[in-house]
Amino acid sequence: MGKAGPGSPLPALSHPPPFSRGLSWVPCRLCFQLWALILSFSREVRHMEGNSPKGREFISLTPVANGLENMGAELLESLEEGRTPGDDSSRAEGGDIWTEANPEPLSGRRSLQPALRARRFCREHTQLFRWICTGLLCTAFAAFLLVAGLLDFQRALALFVLTGVVLAFLAHSLLKRLLGPKLPRCFKPLGHCRLNVWFERTLALAAFLGLVSWLVLDTSQRPEQLVSFAGICVFICLLFACSKHHRTVSWRTVAWGLGLQFALGLFVIRTEPGFIAFQWMGNQIQVLPIVIFFSCVMSVLYYVGLMQWVIQKASWVMQATMGTMATETLSVAGNIFVSQTEAPLLIRPYLADMTRSEIHAVMTGGYATIAGSLLGAYISFGIDAASLIAASVMAAPCALALSKLVYPEVEESKFRSLEGVKLTGGDAQNLLEAASSGAAVSVKLVANIGANLIAFLALLAFVNAALSWLGAMVGVQELSFQLICSYVLRPVAFLMGVTWEDCPVVAELLGIKLFLNEFVAYQGLSQYKQRRLAGVEEWVGTKKQWISVRAEILTTFALCGFANFSSIGIMLGGLTSMAPQRKSDFSRIVLRALCTGTCVSLVNACVAGILYVPRGAEVDCTSLLNTTVSSSSFEVYQCCCEAFRSTSAEVSRGALDTCCRFYNHTTCA
Repeated sequence: MGKAGPGSPLPALSHPPPFSRGLSWVPCRLCFQLWALILSFSREVRHMEGNSPKGREFISLTPVANGLENMGAELLESLEEGRTPGDDSSRAEGGDIWTEANPEPLSGRRSLQPALRARRFCREHTQLFRWICTGLLCTAFAAFLLVAGLLDFQRALALFVLTGVVLAFLAHSLLKRLLGPKLPRCFKPLGHCRLNVWFERTLALAAFLGLVSWLVLDTSQRPEQLVSFAGICVFICLLFACSKHHRTVSWRTVAWGLGLQFALGLFVIRTEPGFIAFQWMGNQIQVLPIVIFFSCVMSVLYYVGLMQWVIQKASWVMQATMGTMATETLSVAGNIFVSQTEAPLLIRPYLADMTRSEIHAVMTGGYATIAGSLLGAYISFGIDAASLIAASVMAAPCALALSKLVYPEVEESKFRSLEGVKLTGGDAQNLLEAASSGAAVSVKLVANIGANLIAFLALLAFVNAALSWLGAMVGVQELSFQLICSYVLRPVAFLMGVTWEDCPVVAELLGIKLFLNEFVAYQGLSQYKQRRLAGVEEWVGTKKQWISVRAEILTTFALCGFANFSSIGIMLGGLTSMAPQRKSDFSRIVLRALCTGTCVSLVNACVAGILYVPRGAEVDCTSLLNTTVSSSSFEVYQCCCEAFRSTSAEVSRGALDTCCRFYNHTTCA
């Protein structure tokens, strides 16, 4: 056999090499191929060294590497097709001798064929298998939903609501994929511009008349709701008076934003499905270690892409109705779930090119909402979970509306459509890493919450001590920061719809939230709520010990936001690190955004005041007081107040004795 040149094919052998006996064909053949390739490569190197004028010059290994890759690819293809490696014309002459002498190695090759064929079949029909699995899962979920509804529809109502929302968005995505650009034209049947204007004006007039009629009918039994409606009007007028560009305000954006906020509030507070759905979500949060659970779940949802999907759909609804830009809408929608510094990360690549009005909207959205992970912290204080979730969701469209009222758009935006704006995924590589990262972040969050509470409570105590010392010099006893806020912010609390006797307490909490932070304010609100639930007497001397349930709900809405002076540094630091070249714009806008975010929370509370109705069955005081009562509660206190005021003989002596065990009254003497 002659020597092969550097470019000649590998030699064909009529007999197998000696080390192949007792081994299967494929591994042995592959070893021989590699051995022959090494010999060929050594000859190639020697040939290049002999022809090179410089002897030991740099030698490129790219052709050899490509040869290895091609050989590996040919080997895999031959295995999948059921051929042995090297079954070509160059080996046809000597192949018969090998096969006849060694027929047994073919059994190993044949044993691999079913697995390789199954692999190829699965790879060719991946899409079909995906559709089959999806269909089976959807069928199973539909069967589960049907059975749950048949067993107890009231209990399964929350699941029906969530399923309906998801199906609506999926239907829109399917129509958009099928119709494409034809879909927007289906919702614009009027081609004439003037007809469109008159259609919009007629729709706006009908909505206004419907709102007025609803208020007249609904507030006939609860006149305090009109105070909340007047509060909305006052706050909007104040914001318009402070607007940057009065003549360029987009009233369509303002009207649609407030309308979406009102519709969400109506769904959550008044309708039974909405109330049950949000109460169910709140109950799911409360049953586990709250902060760790919420942080871990948010991280997992962000990894699988569900959070990005929800943010995109929420931003699409607001952009389609309000006409806002893509980047600012995405950031505000993200603020429902993440904090004021994390939401701008969703649009970090676009911050440098955003207009000042869009930056103002991003800041306002951050100040008007709270992070999803912090909802668990506030719930752990004892704050109503359903009200917190509803407040955070309702604040998003209101933040966009009031932001465009205060700082209208006068520049040309580059981000009118969501098509070019993409949301990035998380840094986690798998599901377990995402869950672990979320749990690790929650540990830092718990430490941050504890440090904030300790620091700001100590600061508040120091301020109160200084004010008390200064007040004693001029004869004003017990002067404190809370007392000052109770007088200064009392009209604001009244405009929210709070009764006048509860206004001092609510005004104190509003002042603490604005000048310190919402942690301390919610902690104070939880103390008032715990005293009410424990059945403590409403007044001790001249100090109110708790506030009504309506005032608690409205205060929960009003405190739901990061709008406080301590957050200015957090906002500036976070945005400046993402877009350092816009530092001057951030500094000029931040105070205006802080005031707007504060008003968003107050308007949110006003909407809740319009829609709030007492829930729950009335307590049967006669049966309650005539049974053995071991401890006081809010229901016991209410029944005892009625018993002390009653002059009829229906109140038994045993009921009065029960009340006198817990409360001091002249009747007990």
